Amino acid sequence: MKNTFQLLDEQTALDLKSYLTRAKKMDQKGTVRLRAFGTLLTAYVAPLFPAAILDEGPTVLGLRTMELKSEAEINILVPIQAVLDRLAFELEKPATGERFVFDMASTERVPWAGVSPPRTGWVEAGVLREELLTSTAKKGITEVAETIPESVGGPIAARIRAEVWGRAIDVESKVPAGAAFAAAGLGFLIKDQDVPVFHSQGWVRLSTEFGHVLSKEAKHF
Repeated sequence: MKNTFQLLDEQTALDLKSYLTRAKKMDQKGTVRLRAFGTLLTAYVAPLFPAAILDEGPTVLGLRTMELKSEAEINILVPIQAVLDRLAFELEKPATGERFVFDMASTERVPWAGVSPPRTGWVEAGVLREELLTSTAKKGITEVAETIPESVGGPIAARIRAEVWGRAIDVESKVPAGAAFAAAGLGFLIKDQDVPVFHSQGWVRLSTEFGHVLSKEAKHF
């Protein structure tokens, strides 16, 4: 499988840069999964995921799609910073047809890479208010900060984060608070605009014009 692909244009490159910059702020050592089959590139990140296989807590994925200049077939895991560095290099080039060409190979192995949300079968199950999602994200950040003492790390900190971010926003939607955290942090929310909620095979998805957040349905409220 060839790992070469070319983004459609400069605006596409700037969109990807903005998305990955936000993702890196949420996880300084973050990884992005780039997949393409045809002219559509999907970029997955994981603002929240268990650090180890036996750890509890939600795996929350961010997804943004963008167009490629020509068909490609790729499936790679690379550091977010590596893609940002390449984007910076390409954006400085003169405006020619050879810009935004990437040739990258997988260099990472991360626990969330094996998590595969459904590709089909999504059914809309209502909407959530942007205000609710934003406030949920802010409250969660505050709760985590106030509950975890600076001297505490490892399993205790992981358990607290899992409890906060794995909690359902409400009984009906089964959307975990971590999904609100990801949607806000990745810049997917639009002020005062309702966000559609979709379900498929035990998964839940928040979708806006800027991207999608996917996670397993919350088990507790």
